[in-house]
Amino acid sequence: MEELIYKTYGGIFEKALVEEIASTAQLVEFHEGDILIDIGKYIKTMPLLISGAIRIMREDFDAGELLLYFLEKGDTCAMTLACCMGYKKSQIRAVAENDGLVAMIPIGKMEEWLGRYKSWRAFVFESYNNRLQEMLTAIDSIAFLKMDERLYNYLLEKSKINGSKTITQTHQEIANDLNSSRVVVSRLLKALENEGRIRLNRNNILLID
Repeated sequence: MEELIYKTYGGIFEKALVEEIASTAQLVEFHEGDILIDIGKYIKTMPLLISGAIRIMREDFDAGELLLYFLEKGDTCAMTLACCMGYKKSQIRAVAENDGLVAMIPIGKMEEWLGRYKSWRAFVFESYNNRLQEMLTAIDSIAFLKMDERLYNYLLEKSKINGSKTITQTHQEIANDLNSSRVVVSRLLKALENEGRIRLNRNNILLID
């Protein structure tokens, strides 16, 4: 485990901290579609993402879901940190975007390391800042961007996360992530295709440069 942790976080954390993480963390494999954290559950461990990608969702008042941000290799979740520190129930749902591996850190260690390791404090504060910026971007997108622009930005982000210009999400899955309807998403995807920005295939969507 130490080799995996060092490969991902060795440039961020001191060697002593990497060794502590390796000795205390639990490695958890996940697969596409797995729910790793659910709304209303108490969080007892903090995730450090070693591989794969996770999307963080927030439930709205109509029981729909809204995509807040993605987590990638080397990330952690600010919302999880807040719940861990305050011993509160989760207000987000974390869903695996693809297969991957995460190291789960016990809450007690997380707090202990804040006082012992400068690199850990910096990592936690930077994680808060990065996730806050991503949530502000999501809010700006909802408030100021037209739906077609939100949709295209979503496709670009999915392409980046998965390292492929081919997106295999169904129209309904995209609608769920954007808190819209399948009919609206299908209509806007067709408009993007007519503009030459994407190509709609039977089972996927291809981004065109």
